[in-house]
Amino acid sequence: MKVDGTFMTTELAAIPTIAAELEAMGYDGAFTAEASHDPFFPLVLAAEHTERLELLTGIAVAFARNPMTLAQVGYDLQAYSGGRFVLGLGSQIKPHITKRFSMPWSRPAARMREMVLAMRAVWACWNDGAELDFRGEFYRHTLMTPFFDPGPSEHGVPKVFLAAVGERMTEVAGEVCDGIILHAFTTERYVREITLPALERGWSRGARSREQFELSCPVFAVTGTDDDELDGSRRFTKQQIAFYGSTPAYKGVLDLHGWGDLQPELNRLSKLGEWAQMGELISDEVLTTFAVIGPPEDLPALISARYGDVLDRVSLYAPPNTNDERWRGVVRALRAT
Repeated sequence: MKVDGTFMTTELAAIPTIAAELEAMGYDGAFTAEASHDPFFPLVLAAEHTERLELLTGIAVAFARNPMTLAQVGYDLQAYSGGRFVLGLGSQIKPHITKRFSMPWSRPAARMREMVLAMRAVWACWNDGAELDFRGEFYRHTLMTPFFDPGPSEHGVPKVFLAAVGERMTEVAGEVCDGIILHAFTTERYVREITLPALERGWSRGARSREQFELSCPVFAVTGTDDDELDGSRRFTKQQIAFYGSTPAYKGVLDLHGWGDLQPELNRLSKLGEWAQMGELISDEVLTTFAVIGPPEDLPALISARYGDVLDRVSLYAPPNTNDERWRGVVRALRAT
C-alpha cells in the first residue's frame, strides 16, 4: 500500500523543506488541497526539491476551470516533475461553483465525464499528434495552432484521479479516470456496498479493469502519544465528521448506517456556526465507524484490517505533526501492508 503525506502549510516558502522531509520519512506521495490557496504552485516547488515523491492534487476544483487550462497545467507539472504528477480533481458543490467561482453548474457527473475526456483529447493532440476535434455538450475544443502546442512530452501525460462519494460520480471515475480519491467521510461498509459496485459499472462501461486503477483514501485517525493528545484528536475528529456530515451531498453515507436524521440537524447547526455543538452530536459509535482509533503503532494494523484488500494508497487525516522515528515506523508499517 502506498502512503501519502499532505502539505498542511499554506506558506509557499515552507514547501521545499516539508517536501524533502516527507520524502526522507518514506512517504510515497504528497497531496495539496485547494482551500485558501492554489493547489498547483506548491507542487512546482515540491518537484524541484524531491526526486521520487509522487505529487498529487487532492483536490483541484475542476469546475472552477476548463479542460484546456487543466490540460496545460497538468502537462507542465508532469514534465517538470519527471512524470511524478497526479491530477486529482473534484467537483465541489453547487454554491461554491456558482457563488464563489462564478462558473456554471449542471449535471455534475456528466459534466465531469466530458471534462476529463476533453482534457484527454487535448493531451492526445499534444502528445500523439492527433487532430483536436472535441465536440461535447458542455465543452468544445477544435483549435490548436503550432504556437500553442507544446509538442510531445518524454514523460507522457499525468494520471487523473477523481474525488467521488455518490454513485454516479464514482461510475465516472471508473469509466474515464486512473484512480479515485475516496472522501474521508466514508466507511468500510459504504466502500464495499456502494463504491466498489459503482466502480465496477464504470470499469465495464469504459472497458477498463481493476488492475488499471488506484483507490486512494484519507482515513480519519484518532491517535496521540498520551491521553491528552488522544482526547484532543478525538474531539477534533468528531468535529470534522460533523462538518462533513452537515453537507447534504454526503447524506447517503449516513443513510446507509441508519443515521440519516443526523444530517439535517448538523446542517442547521452549521448555518448557525455552532461547530463545537455539532461535534457533540457525533457519538462514539459514529466515530469508531468512520475513524481508526489507537496509538500510532496500532494504526497500520487497524487500517489494514479495514481496507487492506481495497485501497492502493492511503493518507491519514490530520496526522500528528512529527518527524520522529516513531512516526517513521508507522509509515514503514503502512507501506508494508
